[in-house]
Amino acid sequence: MSQLQSQGNGKLYVVGIGPGSPGHLTLRAVEVLEGADVIIGNGTYLDQIDHLLTGQQVIRSSMGKEVDRASKAIELARDRKVAMVSGGDSNVYGMAGLVLEVAQHSDLKVDIEVVPGVTALSAVASLLGAPVVSDFAVISLSDLLTPWEVIGQRLEAAASSDMIIALYNPKSRQRNTNYIRAVEIIRRNRVDTVPVGIVRNALRPQGESVIVTTLGEAMEHDDEVDMSTTVIIGNSESRIWGSKIITPRGYHKKYEY
Repeated sequence: MSQLQSQGNGKLYVVGIGPGSPGHLTLRAVEVLEGADVIIGNGTYLDQIDHLLTGQQVIRSSMGKEVDRASKAIELARDRKVAMVSGGDSNVYGMAGLVLEVAQHSDLKVDIEVVPGVTALSAVASLLGAPVVSDFAVISLSDLLTPWEVIGQRLEAAASSDMIIALYNPKSRQRNTNYIRAVEIIRRNRVDTVPVGIVRNALRPQGESVIVTTLGEAMEHDDEVDMSTTVIIGNSESRIWGSKIITPRGYHKKYEY
């Protein structure tokens, strides 16, 4: 929904573009992007919607420039239709929060619409079968904005609760120990036979890889883990079936099939 009424005729859209393949863009996202006067975003995500860039003014940005990007988008949206591109979903580790924060602290009144998109979690889960059909926690291992102490507490709480756990941003070149530490925390709370799915570049045109393994053997695939990877750790009822992971919802306890 729109958050604030604009002083001009402009509008700002925060658009989740999904996992990176054209086929997984929502119809609303395509409509907004095609109708925008200006599209602004991280260059990596703009490359994923290159087929929709047909005449709009395009402003490329980079990692670490998120605040500048949000401020620029809000300023331009006073009298233009501006689409701020966000990978995956615009809320889940996306740009919606920052845009609304900057707008709140700005004197400029801008009409804002948040357009949802397919999350990395949803994309990864689809490739693994049905690992996420019960309660789950999504935890980013990036300590750029969240201290590791807080991340560790969240991992401990999620692991001890038997929730399915999805790990975002598990490892980068500069930050390559948090993933190991996270797996160690989870292993303290779960048996080594718990299924684990390791998926890189889910539903993207290139570089997709899917690994199904167990918690005890997860670190054998450490080289496959980077910032384009999402890791899903099952709960105590999750099981491996061929190349898929199934987490029962509980129907088997009430129905025969």
